[in-house]
Amino acid sequence: MTIACSVYIVSLNSAPWLKALLESVRDFAEVIILDSGSTDATYEIAQQFNNVTIQHQDWLGYAAQKAKALSLCRQPWALNLDGDEKLSAELRDEIQSVIAQNEIDGLITPILDSFMGKVANTYTKQHAKVRFFRREKGSYDTAIEAHEKVQVDGIVQPARGVIYHYGLTDISVKVDKNNRYSDLKAKEKNAKGKRPSLLKLVLVMPLVFFKSYVLRRDFLNGQRGFISSMINAFYAFLKEAKLYEYHLKNISVDSKVLDHKPDLQDQ
Repeated sequence: MTIACSVYIVSLNSAPWLKALLESVRDFAEVIILDSGSTDATYEIAQQFNNVTIQHQDWLGYAAQKAKALSLCRQPWALNLDGDEKLSAELRDEIQSVIAQNEIDGLITPILDSFMGKVANTYTKQHAKVRFFRREKGSYDTAIEAHEKVQVDGIVQPARGVIYHYGLTDISVKVDKNNRYSDLKAKEKNAKGKRPSLLKLVLVMPLVFFKSYVLRRDFLNGQRGFISSMINAFYAFLKEAKLYEYHLKNISVDSKVLDHKPDLQDQ
């Protein structure tokens, strides 16, 4: 049975995970891949599936790229997956049920991470986002630099099924990703006029570590969980440290403007 839903994916060199991803959405009416310049086997794999179309789009930014992919969808419902993810069978069945009942507008879906080669313990508290929604009700705020999310004008409910995320293959991948994201989040905060806080700079690492390791139960993942929680804490610290760095640059620029003495050529 074909599921009346569009799946949209933004990709870049997603070949290691793409076949499993596309197998998990084989029953969906259409799958749209918006690729930003893959040099691996992404295109060859995509062309093996009859319900998949793939096209190139230069990188527009996280939210803008997904907004572009969403605009290409034609089905009444939409599902967003990243190139390193896979839909669980439970969530696929749940999506079919929601479409058939036609009573709500979206599902808030848990994302179950795999880190350093092992999927997180199912009792770990997972991050959750709206990934499945009624297409006409969903949109992106393209001003958000990172951690983009679908905004749904309607009723959303928590999903029981999960999306598996496999891209965090090792420590360096997670650290590199956090370094890029902290750049974007600090830039976004600075543009909104937010000021750095010494108190937050001092406390953010231990607080985020406690939240990740204890409250989100990452301790259930053993040494992997400890390492992941430490990286999460450092990511939070980086965002604050880089915001402070922006603040220093702003002060330096303002000082140069104030110190400038006009000469005859400025008159």
